[in-house]
Amino acid sequence: MTKILGISAYYHDSAATIVVDGHIVAAAQEERFSRIKHDPAFPAQAIDYCLNAASCHLDELDAIVFYDKPLLKFERLLETYLATAPRGFLSFLRAMPIWLKEKLYLKNVLRQECRQLIHQHRARLNNSTIAIEKKKQKKPTIPTLLFCEHHQSHAASAFYPSPFDEAVVLCLDGVGEWATSSAWLGKGASLTPLWELQFPHSLGLLYSAFTYYCGFKVNSGEYKLMGLAPYGEPHYVDRIYKHLIEVRDDGSFQLNMDYFDYPSGQTMVNKKFATLFGGPAKANNAPVSQKEMDLARSIQVVTEDIVLKIARHAHVETGCKNLCLAGGVALNCVANGRIVRSRMFDNIWIQPAAGDAGGSLGAALVAWYQYKGQERSVSKLLQDAMQGAYLGPSYTNQQILNCLQIQNISYIEYDWPTLYSTIAQLMTEEKVIGWFQGRMEFGPRALGNRSIIGDPRSPKMQSIMNLKIKQRESFRPFAPAVLAEDLTDYFVLETASPYMLLVADVQADLLIDTPDKEASFGIEKLNQLRSRLPAITHVDNSARVQTVHAQTNPQFYALIQAFKRLTGCGMVINTSFNVRGEPPVCSPQDAIRCFLATDMDFLVMNNIVLDKNNMPDELITLAKSHRFDMD
Repeated sequence: MTKILGISAYYHDSAATIVVDGHIVAAAQEERFSRIKHDPAFPAQAIDYCLNAASCHLDELDAIVFYDKPLLKFERLLETYLATAPRGFLSFLRAMPIWLKEKLYLKNVLRQECRQLIHQHRARLNNSTIAIEKKKQKKPTIPTLLFCEHHQSHAASAFYPSPFDEAVVLCLDGVGEWATSSAWLGKGASLTPLWELQFPHSLGLLYSAFTYYCGFKVNSGEYKLMGLAPYGEPHYVDRIYKHLIEVRDDGSFQLNMDYFDYPSGQTMVNKKFATLFGGPAKANNAPVSQKEMDLARSIQVVTEDIVLKIARHAHVETGCKNLCLAGGVALNCVANGRIVRSRMFDNIWIQPAAGDAGGSLGAALVAWYQYKGQERSVSKLLQDAMQGAYLGPSYTNQQILNCLQIQNISYIEYDWPTLYSTIAQLMTEEKVIGWFQGRMEFGPRALGNRSIIGDPRSPKMQSIMNLKIKQRESFRPFAPAVLAEDLTDYFVLETASPYMLLVADVQADLLIDTPDKEASFGIEKLNQLRSRLPAITHVDNSARVQTVHAQTNPQFYALIQAFKRLTGCGMVINTSFNVRGEPPVCSPQDAIRCFLATDMDFLVMNNIVLDKNNMPDELITLAKSHRFDMD
């Protein structure tokens, strides 16, 4: 068997993936283990999980593949600093020490990290509680180290797991080494580059510039900007096109760098940008005003238009009927929905871990199909090769019970049919449920295994979940998880959306016409009853849809079926199992801490149920003060 480990690290969302004979065995982000959101560190814990899942040791791997090429990235940094000198001198001084000390010698750094992992593993085998000193160790053998280009990793993650023999692949993100947007043609096991746009002209960085200007954090707040857009009006679209970006018919574009500071400065935008939009950038996480809503709507409109032009050109250029997407911009599910509605492609497949985490998967698959020269065949029986993106760790009942017994936490264990009917009934009573099942999802979306769920028919559920459970901004929408066969009963969407990466309109017969609908303005729209599914209907009457399939998630599917039997509604609210500022939960310990620290009503781990009313007050107090220790 050929075992290949893919790694992404040192920027944001570091991750590891292991592929065995071309089969994706395991993948996970480091943040889920370290509990540091978007953790960029070497993914030691994610690698450890992947190796355990594949029942192998690191020195038994055939190859380790890194998701980009640091020397090309360093070349870009140097050329950028030289081109903008002396303006970027302070940024240059900050960046160079880590490059000269570590990043230029990444192969050595990776070898050192891998050796340390092997030493730690040997220490565990020897039942040692102290790491064995390196000088006492026989120097371990490190597998072959390979490096992919950043967009090559993205393209591979999009095409190779897709259900297509042939497709055009679009990679749109901030920046890799030089590329910011690229197109590829996938045929069988081959993946051929067609064209690319290069730094500093980047659609992802343009969107991030507005994310920063509106007071959200770059590389994590872009989805907040997308969620804010429907509250605004596109008043700034003409200004963006006139001053910031020139877009051609084929979707290629050029930014006016007079307004941006990200190539060499300390911020995304400069004073000229601020003057253009009437004032300085919003303070981080400051309350949003109508101006931020209008800016969000405007840059969303521009982004969608550019993505559509790029997709249309790729279709004309290749004649392909299938489209694959990856890169951070591919997480813009509103733009993805526009592509679907355009009907220019017969089929669209989007990598669920479209950001840098998915680069670890793409890198491993590049090594399998291109470095190892393996053939590729597509199964007609499966949606794709991602196994529903359920590629993370799972936990047995005994492991869960061990956690509960440490703190003497009471629970009830149900048989599965009773569990489904019981939890469905609780949701009809407007209870909020933590749902922890099976293997953890790979990528940013909760897809029914590390989820918080509730009744989508409840008018108050959105505010309850946002403020009391998720502890986040009130304007943020929630997604519906709908039985795949019921999709068109609720949404204007004819294609499956298993990874929650498509936005679609709610069916017109479910909407409620209120007299003051048109008179509402900005955040006031949030308080309107817009449909018979108010908890999942955004202010523009859309929803970010997840279709649930019995083949990939039988437990979640069975729960929604039970809810449908009670209510006639074949969907539930689905949001990630976490609170603001934290990554989604990974382990039973994480789930219990989050459950106790919020106003969640019940926690379901496998078929084991915890009732908040039966939790000791002292444990809840400790959890809310972040002093609760499950170990």
